[in-house]
Amino acid sequence: MKQEKEVWLRGKDVNGITAHLQPVGHALLQAEEEIIILLENLNAKYLWQTPAGCASPGFHLLHIAGVLDRLLTYAEEKKLTADQLDYLQQETHVQPVTKEELLSKCKIQINNTLERLKQFSTINLTDKRNVGRSALPSTVIGLCTHAAEHTMRHVGQLLVTVRILNHKN
Repeated sequence: MKQEKEVWLRGKDVNGITAHLQPVGHALLQAEEEIIILLENLNAKYLWQTPAGCASPGFHLLHIAGVLDRLLTYAEEKKLTADQLDYLQQETHVQPVTKEELLSKCKIQINNTLERLKQFSTINLTDKRNVGRSALPSTVIGLCTHAAEHTMRHVGQLLVTVRILNHKN
């Protein structure tokens, strides 16, 4: 898959998302495109390898899906469910899934996140929100922005890890 210009440079809005959250939508779509390209080049036998103690590609994919769900839950002013907390605990464990299944999980969660972003308007972006058991202070826009930033951070780590693993071969 050949990558076009970055999503934010294509001049298209993410339909239904307020202008203030367009950068979040663009970053998530960019992350999805980059993940697809990275996984095309990853030998499945490397999915759970941890070169030089770095997190495995499988972890990054599980974590991206999980963190998007959790951060949007906080932005929606909800508490995490038992299933979300269980997912969080399982992210660091090797899973009996294929890279295609992990890619699908990421794509579904990115699309779900884009849909969830549509519920926020300019009016409620600065509303206060609490994060985690410690109820750390944030805002709707802060949580949405961090969801995109954190996702891209893991995409960058995934890129380096995949290059290292492919170079070993």
